[in-house]
Amino acid sequence: MGQCNCCSSSACASANNAGKPAVGRTSILKEYGWVMFSLLLLASGMAMSLCDVTFFRQPLVALAWYMVAYLPVGLPVMKEGWESIHEGDYFSEFTLMVIATLGAFCIGEYPEGVAVMLFYSVGELFEDKAVDRAKRDIGALLDVRPERASLVVGELTFDVSPQSVEVGQTIEVKVGGRVPLDGTLLTGQAAFDTAALTGESVPRTIGQGEDVLAGMIAADKVVRLRVTRPFAESALSRILELVRGASERKAPAELFVRRFARVYTPVVIVLAVLIVLLPWAWSSLSASFAFVFSDWFYRALVFLVISCPCALVISIPLGYFGGIGAASRRGILFKGGNYLDAITKVNTVVFDKTGTLTRGTFEVRECVCAPGITEAELLRVVASAEAGSTHPIAKAIDAYARRKGTKLATIANVREQAGLGLEVELDGKPALVGNARLLAGRGVAYPGELDEMADTIVACAVGGVYAGYLRLSDTLKPDARAAIDQLKALKIDNISILSGDKQGIVTAFADELGVERAYGDLLPEGKVKRLEELRGDPTRRVAFVGDGMNDAPVLALSHVGIAMGGLGSDAAIETADVVIQTDQPSKVAEAIRVGRATRRVVWQNISMAFAVKFVVLLLGAGGVATLWEAVFADVGVALLAILNAMRVGRLVK
Repeated sequence: MGQCNCCSSSACASANNAGKPAVGRTSILKEYGWVMFSLLLLASGMAMSLCDVTFFRQPLVALAWYMVAYLPVGLPVMKEGWESIHEGDYFSEFTLMVIATLGAFCIGEYPEGVAVMLFYSVGELFEDKAVDRAKRDIGALLDVRPERASLVVGELTFDVSPQSVEVGQTIEVKVGGRVPLDGTLLTGQAAFDTAALTGESVPRTIGQGEDVLAGMIAADKVVRLRVTRPFAESALSRILELVRGASERKAPAELFVRRFARVYTPVVIVLAVLIVLLPWAWSSLSASFAFVFSDWFYRALVFLVISCPCALVISIPLGYFGGIGAASRRGILFKGGNYLDAITKVNTVVFDKTGTLTRGTFEVRECVCAPGITEAELLRVVASAEAGSTHPIAKAIDAYARRKGTKLATIANVREQAGLGLEVELDGKPALVGNARLLAGRGVAYPGELDEMADTIVACAVGGVYAGYLRLSDTLKPDARAAIDQLKALKIDNISILSGDKQGIVTAFADELGVERAYGDLLPEGKVKRLEELRGDPTRRVAFVGDGMNDAPVLALSHVGIAMGGLGSDAAIETADVVIQTDQPSKVAEAIRVGRATRRVVWQNISMAFAVKFVVLLLGAGGVATLWEAVFADVGVALLAILNAMRVGRLVK
């Protein structure tokens, strides 16, 4: 699928590469062409005015020149303003910018009218560019989805859409492939990685005739399944339905400037009208005061132009642009500026365990021998028996044996007992390698503690006598403890772990990390219930950190969803608000620090813009400040906002 049959792959690549520069040029012109066109006309118009070019002295020529410069950047804002009015939002920042810039044209200050719209357009481009880049990076992280299924018909297989497969048909899944539909296993016993679906770190061994769910991954061999449910009713589809339901309960963040504009815009318009009406009213009461309508109308328009929150509107997206850029360079992708804001309010962090705090891979943690048996002897028997298996547990034992320099023995008469382990013959003696139930079934006496252990164990008996066991478990990521410590340093003490693993395993990891609240044996619905309990407290702002398909519903339900992007599932990455490319849990604390630094910069910009704007507004209303002084103050504040936004990366420690 997707291969070119008409030419070699190298020829296709050359053709594709040959077309890329042209596409790039077209894209740049499409994105920036009109803004650059307006900037060129504005700069050349102001230069001609300063140089007193003869033809540019004509009022109509200057008006036409600046109107052409205004329209490419002004029309999109006018469209936004009209749509806001149509939706009942009469006093948006778009409305004020349109009134102010048209006012500038009315009083002959054409460059200011163009500059207001131009500055705003540039700020919007910066913000859109940052968010688009983050989205592209996130898209590159996604796993290959189970969008295709290998349908088996006789001796042939066909690559088809899962939606087209009917109940009762047979599909094939290769090693490492994700199961696209629910079904029953037709081939012999096989291991499936279920971490993305259930959160279990231990691969599940499923026997012939047992159920296999969509979203599981074939871990050790090619398998065939008989489909039992259509695509729309699969386990995967039900989890995605939970995601949609949770997403509907998550209200989108509203940017400060929009709320501010609803109050600021009508106040400014009323004040501009009063600048004309109050002197007129006073002139009717006092014969000594001469009211000249054109003078006060000019002041009112100047007041409107000065009042346009250009620097304020620019400072906000530029601040978030700096924050998104600083986070991206650290391997943290925010899907929008509003999530930078939301993460600063987080006071509760909930972690998934498998693949988030742990590696999701097995490691031998302990080798416990029976009296009279050495570790080398026990490891030789177990590693020799497991040598031919591709099961993840067998691979972990093999790696451990290699590190110990264990020499394997030749085994014979291998018999696999489904769900129990192996019976082999080694050095002429029968040996059992598997779980405690295998030993019990063969009448071998063993310590009772094996039945109570939470971790995965591989027990061994030689010649009908118990020889010992190997304890295996998932391993913590190197920075897992640092992740918890850093969150506590940020005054976030309400930290908990939710997992589909056994409660005993989850509790052991929580104790090692210093986390007091840990909940195991949870299905996706159980995680949702736990998170809803946390959200029931209005003082809690919850961030959930996960990587599995089963985490998608809670990622959507949390105030801020954070997904591990390197190995995380499609559903988790698509649902999350923040994606950590490096899969390091310590990046959660770093994301919060970036958010807090960004918020400080944004509010510094807002405060600075307010202060300067307030002073110039007073001077403008009194007729002291000229329009060019207002332009200088506005451009100066915008420049300072840009420089301040560039500091975000250096503020994160």
